[in-house]
Amino acid sequence: MTNHHIALIPGDGIGAEVLPPARQVLDAVGTRHGFALRYTSYDDWSCARYLREGAMMPEDGIDLLRDKDAILLGAVGRPDVPDHVSLWGLLIPIRRSFRQYVNLRPVRVFEGVESPVRGALAGEVDFVVVRENVEGEYSEAGGRINRGLDDEMAVQEAVFTRAGVTRVLDYAFGLAGRRRGTLTSATKSNGIVHTMPFWDQLVAERAAHHPGVAWEQEHIDALAAKFVLDPARFDVVVGSNLFGDILSDLAAAVAGSIGMAPAANLNPERAFPSMFEPVHGSAPDIAGRGIANPLGAIWSAAMMLDHLGHPRAARDITDAIAAVLAGTDVRTRDLGGTASTAEFTDALLARL
Repeated sequence: MTNHHIALIPGDGIGAEVLPPARQVLDAVGTRHGFALRYTSYDDWSCARYLREGAMMPEDGIDLLRDKDAILLGAVGRPDVPDHVSLWGLLIPIRRSFRQYVNLRPVRVFEGVESPVRGALAGEVDFVVVRENVEGEYSEAGGRINRGLDDEMAVQEAVFTRAGVTRVLDYAFGLAGRRRGTLTSATKSNGIVHTMPFWDQLVAERAAHHPGVAWEQEHIDALAAKFVLDPARFDVVVGSNLFGDILSDLAAAVAGSIGMAPAANLNPERAFPSMFEPVHGSAPDIAGRGIANPLGAIWSAAMMLDHLGHPRAARDITDAIAAVLAGTDVRTRDLGGTASTAEFTDALLARL
């Protein structure tokens, strides 16, 4: 029997409420498909720990994760801790220390879930946003001077390297080649004069190495509009760290609810553990009420299984999600229903 060691980081808010359902689903499909999962949970890696001890995780946190096969994260953030403190104290160090340079976010309109966008129909909208995940606009280069004075200044540098852009483009082109064979690159080279023309140049270079993939580039503002006006046209969309982040959240809303959206932070070479997380965040407004949608965490867990070499088990999970949404009226509140987190999880487990 194959065994995998999984790190669980519940984090903040509803993170602690959606990871247990994901674990239940993982254990159910593991039993069916003949693999076992062993878990180590880091329950106090959170904003509560930061307020108590001044750090989101211990100094040796990265080393504690290094030997794990994968990481499943719940959510990070709470209102009394600045977002840049919580993210740069936990999530971003994990992504960068483990070279998780691909952020993968699938977008799908399921039968039984009505999109707020009139033209986004089940069976037609099914694409993936590939986001560069460790450099770009989210760099550490920059700073602030003259704090509190009239001439105070903040500088934030975007860092695009040939190696960093090339590797995420090769991943995106390869993924498009395994899907429907089309790729859209998000750019803004008409206004951002250095980094975006460099990005465009590298897209054209890498496209020559993937002749079976048809590609186009779209300015980010027009692309955001087309996500709403014609989401079914897309297959694989690749963007920089900032552009990919914004586009994937918009796409999740088009699909029906950001509560359903999964994400994978991948180290494709598998030299380090990859991390999987729902997109919805800690949602402090509903935390502790038992009404959070567990779908984002469960779908993220399915992506984790696929990465670990269990595609059939991953497909069982996504098929069960589709069956519950298409064949029952069990919905959490973000999807217009009244089901609790536990009730939705039970319906999904019954399908499995």
